Amino acid sequence: LDFGGYKGQWASDIYSKYNCKIIIFEPVKEFYLKIQQRFKLNKNISVNCFALGKNNRDEKIYLNADGSSLYVASENYEIIKYIDFSTFFNKNKISQVDLIKINIEGGEYELLNTLINTSLISKIKHIQVQFHNINENSNYEMNLISDKLKKTHNLNFDFEFIWQDWTLK
Repeated sequence: LDFGGYKGQWASDIYSKYNCKIIIFEPVKEFYLKIQQRFKLNKNISVNCFALGKNNRDEKIYLNADGSSLYVASENYEIIKYIDFSTFFNKNKISQVDLIKINIEGGEYELLNTLINTSLISKIKHIQVQFHNINENSNYEMNLISDKLKKTHNLNFDFEFIWQDWTLK
């Protein structure tokens, strides 16, 4: 699962290496359309124009290329859709995920808390997450989530506010 597809490069690299099924979540319409066009002939890569989170809702995302975020205001924005993660997971009969990449400009806090609170986190073998410093509580929230992840996953590396990599115990 690729959260924050942007241009689809990560998905392309992973697919080239592992020839696997990839589901991309890119809620910004412009980026979604470009990724969809990029992978239109690849039946193993699907692209969704919504984000996954704790519930179904609409949100305002501020547009700033690969820094587009709900949490860093700019002049340009669009309304995006959020879909409840648990509903998506169950509807698509996903029993296990080998790898998720999360680079969603502040949305990682909600997404990971949702995965932890619903126990779906135990169905994910590998997690690569980029935490973002979006407010004065970011460091505290990152450490709180890391403490919760330690119950189900082992931390392989941690470059604070760059990348963390976790593997299911």
